[in-house]
Amino acid sequence: MAWKDFLKRIFPPPSASAPAEQAERFFQHLHYRFRNDRLLHEALTHRSYIRVVDSQSVSNERLEYLGDSVLGLVVSEYLYKSYPAYAEGELTKTKALLVNEQTLSLVGKNSGLNRFILLSPDEEDAGGRERHSIVSDALEAVIGAIYLDGGIEEARRFIISTIIPHIGEVLNDSSQRNFKGELLEYLQARGRGTPYYEVVEESGPDHAKMFKVGVMTEGKMTGVGEGASKKEAEQRAAEVSLGVLTEADSKEPKESEENGTPPGLA
Repeated sequence: MAWKDFLKRIFPPPSASAPAEQAERFFQHLHYRFRNDRLLHEALTHRSYIRVVDSQSVSNERLEYLGDSVLGLVVSEYLYKSYPAYAEGELTKTKALLVNEQTLSLVGKNSGLNRFILLSPDEEDAGGRERHSIVSDALEAVIGAIYLDGGIEEARRFIISTIIPHIGEVLNDSSQRNFKGELLEYLQARGRGTPYYEVVEESGPDHAKMFKVGVMTEGKMTGVGEGASKKEAEQRAAEVSLGVLTEADSKEPKESEENGTPPGLA
């Protein structure tokens, strides 16, 4: 089969009915019927699809930005009302677990949302449909699209039916730690300001990017992490930084005592 024929079979040319057909499949699977089908089409369009298949489409990056805010509001409200005994710190940690990239990707895959994302053939071959960053971004974009299409109540219903049920699962999963939040809390509790994250290197082709991010604390780089997205790399960097700082802090009292200086006055 010729390459052009392959592209046509996998990605048929955009037509007036394409978004409508896409929206109908979405409704049958995830039970929200869009009034404006093109909002859903945009929410599910990855930037790789635009570069290779359909330059007339719009990527889901703007809708992802909006959906991230809507998701944060709805989850914050839900936790505030449902967990009256939780202090602010507990609410913040629980929210971070529910809206992080790993959880959203899990929700997107379990719900089958990742099957609807429009990707380029290269991104598809590289496993893009399973990548945490792509799936989580698409889910946030869909939330933004539902908010624009049906309002906050429809967005709330969608979030509560798809994301909130995972709350017990993520709270019991030790791998879901929010290292960025923990690092921030650790530094602020000791009066050391806030961490600063910086991308120090990008490598790989567009459909399989790798990011290396460094984190600065008190003007020094205390951790470097790598990942397939900036968010993932930041989490890894924060994890390394926490280890470095806690180990250094644990040695300070011993070193002070050996030098004959009372702890806390070194």
